[in-house]
Amino acid sequence: MAVTPKANTELVAVAWLASAEGIEPGQVATTLPSDASAWETNGFVHVVGAVGGTPQLYYALREPVVQVDCYAVNLNTGKPPWGKAASLMELVVAATYDEAGLQRALTLRPGYPQARVLTAHFTSEPRRMPGDDSSYARYQADLALHWITL
Repeated sequence: MAVTPKANTELVAVAWLASAEGIEPGQVATTLPSDASAWETNGFVHVVGAVGGTPQLYYALREPVVQVDCYAVNLNTGKPPWGKAASLMELVVAATYDEAGLQRALTLRPGYPQARVLTAHFTSEPRRMPGDDSSYARYQADLALHWITL
C-alpha cells in the first residue's frame, strides 16, 4: 500500500511565509542554502521547525508554534547587515496582520493536499541572534499558525 502524502506543519509554514507580500520565490525553506551568494540580495527566511503548540483533540485544526529565522549576509564586507535581517523579519510580522493573506488556499508540494492558515501571530518578539561565526545577521521569533488541511 502506498503512503498518501499528508500536509504537515513545516510544509504549511513554508508555503504561507512564501506567499507573504514582499517575500520572493525561493526565499523560504526548511534548510538555509549553503551558498550565501544565492540569498545575499534579499536575505532568507528559514523555517526551523515546530517548537510547541497543541493539535486539537476533536477536530483537525493544527496549532503549532514554529521557529522562524531571518538571515541576511554581506559577503563583501563580512559585517552582519542587521537592518536587512530585521526588515525581512518585519515583513513576516506584517504578514500576520494581512487579513487578505490569511484564509487563502495554499499549494504545498506536488501530491500533497492544499492547506489553509486561519490565523497567524507571534508568540515572541523578534530577537537579534549575535555571534554567528559566518557573520550572518539573524533574527529569530516564534510564530503560531492555526491551520487546516483542505
